Amino acid sequence: MTDESARDEIMTATYEALCEHGYTELTTQAIADQTDKSKSLLFYHYDSKDDIISAFFDFLLEHFDERLAASQEVSPVERLAALVDWFLYDPDDDERASFHTAMLELRAQAPYDERFQAHLRRSDDALRAAFEDILRDGLEAGVFRDHDPAETATVLIAALDGARIRQLTMGRDAYLEEVRSGVANVVVADLLVEGESFPERGAVSLEAVDAAAGDDPE
Repeated sequence: MTDESARDEIMTATYEALCEHGYTELTTQAIADQTDKSKSLLFYHYDSKDDIISAFFDFLLEHFDERLAASQEVSPVERLAALVDWFLYDPDDDERASFHTAMLELRAQAPYDERFQAHLRRSDDALRAAFEDILRDGLEAGVFRDHDPAETATVLIAALDGARIRQLTMGRDAYLEEVRSGVANVVVADLLVEGESFPERGAVSLEAVDAAAGDDPE
């Protein structure tokens, strides 16, 4: 257990170290180098690198929940667009691409590590719930046609996750825009009632919602 400030510093350092080194080359020394703490002090707070990564999963999920909570101020259609664009970020964003490449490396360990698999399942459950909540809110607000939110959320996550994995593993940056267009013009277009439209890329984002709420967007 750590105090809040030390935890936040170590989690931020873990993010930065993952961006720089990836998961495979990640070491506790690399994490310590991103802080003013020694490697031994890291082990005062955590027992191993895997314990740090486990805590990092919790940290990411907390931050994701905070962003979703802040996004309640905008309409369901805008929230859906923000979540889609959060997934399909600009491929020129080297920092996010590096981080998600590291996370892809980490996901590859999940079949062999029950703890990582459990964390990934929690993240998947949270993401699925986020999409389902937006879709249900859209039904209640009368901006979406009748549909099954759980089924639609499953299709959206599969398309978006697949797009990002293909972009990261094959370098096909155009695939992100093609899938974004398909989501907007095929999946979402079929959900929207007459008079509603899906925002253009970047019109609203989870980061912008954070900034408006006074939170650090990073």
